[in-house]
Amino acid sequence: MSERPLILVTNDDGIHAKGLRELVEVMHFFGEVIVISSEVSMSGKACSITVDYPLRAVPVEKIHGVQTYKCNGTPVDCVKLSFNSLLDRTPDYVVSGINHGANSSISVIYSGTMGAAIEGSLHGVPSIGFSLDDFNPDADFSKAKMIVAKVFQSVMENGIPEYTCLNVNIPKGKPEGIKVCRQAHGKWEEEFQKRTDPHGREYHWLAGYFKNFEEEAIETDIHALNNNFASVVPVTVDMTCYKTMEQLKNWKF
Repeated sequence: MSERPLILVTNDDGIHAKGLRELVEVMHFFGEVIVISSEVSMSGKACSITVDYPLRAVPVEKIHGVQTYKCNGTPVDCVKLSFNSLLDRTPDYVVSGINHGANSSISVIYSGTMGAAIEGSLHGVPSIGFSLDDFNPDADFSKAKMIVAKVFQSVMENGIPEYTCLNVNIPKGKPEGIKVCRQAHGKWEEEFQKRTDPHGREYHWLAGYFKNFEEEAIETDIHALNNNFASVVPVTVDMTCYKTMEQLKNWKF
């Protein structure tokens, strides 16, 4: 009898997030699952790693009957520990999420959810980051889980090119379907709000809004979400701007 694939599940919303439990429940149908998650929320940690204090991974109460660890590090730390010391078997897949809130467009470079998926891809393992466009801690994941299952089944059947992962964003409610897209060109317009704490000390709170630079484009992840479709964007770690590289070759240094 062949061994069931080992699926590593992690996230950036922390060990107690509802989205993590929903993802574990789906993955349980596809293989042997093991969970390692940050003990607290690590949203916005991107691909950061811990270098200035010891990392610990501690077994905790099982989620849906599968072995679960909480870690005092980042999502990427969780993946690195799993591949290098925690597990006695190399995971066949890495899945991250289901994140509370979308990670579309430029958010991919800030996302701890996608940081974990990217780290998994660097180990040559098919990896996927899943996000639901709903920040509610008690969000309804029932329809999102159907998208998760469909995408993961396709990955098992077709594979993902080495050092590439998938960024999957799912709209709130019942999606119309799934679209393969590119990342929308846009940015976050930051607004730091100046506030005063109860002790009279000044502090700053990050706020802002997303600005889409190509609102008319129909092939982007933002357009898919806005039209109630789940978006699937292939992500690679090569950040070279090849167009600019060709221009630079004409420079005289």
